[in-house]
Amino acid sequence: MSDITIYEFQPLWLTLDQVGPFQSTPYEIDFTDDKDKPCNVFLLMSENGRGKTTVLECMALLMRQLGEEQPERFGQEDLDRGRGRVQLDVLSRIFWQGRDHRIVLSLLAGNIGEETFLKVWDDADLKRYGAEEWHRSGYRQQARGRLLEVGAHDDLVQDLRHTLIDSGLMAPEGFANSTLSLPTALLFPAYRDIPSLSESEGRPIVQPEHWGYRTVQEFAAHGTNWTASLDNLLVWLKWLDNGSYENAVKTINSTVFAKSSDKFLAAEIRRVPPEAIVHSGGQTHRLDRLSSGEKNLTQLFLRIGAHSTRNTWVLVDELDVHLHVRWQHKALHLMKALVRQEPGTTVIASTHSVEILEAFPLDIREQSLIKGGWIIEEDLH
Repeated sequence: MSDITIYEFQPLWLTLDQVGPFQSTPYEIDFTDDKDKPCNVFLLMSENGRGKTTVLECMALLMRQLGEEQPERFGQEDLDRGRGRVQLDVLSRIFWQGRDHRIVLSLLAGNIGEETFLKVWDDADLKRYGAEEWHRSGYRQQARGRLLEVGAHDDLVQDLRHTLIDSGLMAPEGFANSTLSLPTALLFPAYRDIPSLSESEGRPIVQPEHWGYRTVQEFAAHGTNWTASLDNLLVWLKWLDNGSYENAVKTINSTVFAKSSDKFLAAEIRRVPPEAIVHSGGQTHRLDRLSSGEKNLTQLFLRIGAHSTRNTWVLVDELDVHLHVRWQHKALHLMKALVRQEPGTTVIASTHSVEILEAFPLDIREQSLIKGGWIIEEDLH
């Protein structure tokens, strides 16, 4: 593995062409503020069906292929079968070959030519963001079913990719305690329920489905099987006996149940059947008996704590979905607090909640936050 350390990894621009609702002309989204600084809290706004989910899924797709040896397909219909193409430009500071490199790394996928890019970076553009070099990585569709690598002869890109690939499934160092500098994206779907587990299914102490480092973790809307469940994650953290379970309990009790004196995640795991226990008003119940708002935040903060690195993108589709106004404000407040506590974290969330927008004024500065937003409001077809 090459001697490579990543100090910063922040989205700058995303360009989509002939992908999802973005069919007419190339569509650009700027993830920086009015001073050209990459935002660490960013809201993506539009009515339903305008492409918010497509934006987040394309960002995850590009991160996924950055850590893949040789993908066979992109996993997006317009990229795999149509003429779709996407480019995500990332500002990164990388220590490589004995010195720091401040670069723009363009992640690419789809129907692009060998030297054709949706956004070209010249010296003036690089200087605008404090970068010195432009590098490209990704795959282009030469013919259906055949992907050719972009950046195959770029030594920095290849060392970075091999470092990410070789680190695949590396065990985390502990809950909310990662010193790993490698970049990762955590993609959360709009529905973040905690369904009840099948009583007939066995519950062995087994490594959770999402355990280990990946360039992207994509969490399904409904995980009913044991290995993908939050109960299995918590049982596993308890079994590790390295303080991770205690950190997870502390995280949930200080976020989800912060103002409740009689409701909290228990310090112990139920043994038969193995599962997490919530104490509430003198009674106990399972995670799937939480309210919709509590489930939503529990999903978010357990997964973030278990999988974050020092360079993490938290991609949340419909931050407000199924949440009362009070819970919407709480979710936004907790995301801001997360970014303040973990400076390498970038939160990009989609929403169409007027209440969240009113609680997120871009013209009011907030300590340690670089806020931004984007409204997809035109007819893109």
